[in-house]
Amino acid sequence: MKNYVGKKVIVRTNRAGVFFGTLVEADKTSATLSDVRKLWYWDGACAIEEIAENGVERPDNCKFTVVIPEMQVNEWIQIVPCSAKAIKSIEGIKIWKKG
Repeated sequence: MKNYVGKKVIVRTNRAGVFFGTLVEADKTSATLSDVRKLWYWDGACAIEEIAENGVERPDNCKFTVVIPEMQVNEWIQIVPCSAKAIKSIEGIKIWKKG
């Protein structure tokens, strides 16, 4: 995972969900991300691999949370680096919040 440090990635965890942010560090069980959003629901991509490569086709239907300065996620299953196209797409999605 060291080759992904400092890069924008999508991390899928065993129980907590899917997150997008900059990888600060990772070991075999946990990862620390900065400028992190949870990708709670997406539309216009079949899986996180497609999101990491192309972003989403229907950003108005996506539910991505506020940006948190830093977060540690445990039990990660996948860490996928994002393309420039995907980063622009994900970062352009409006914040989803209650109400």
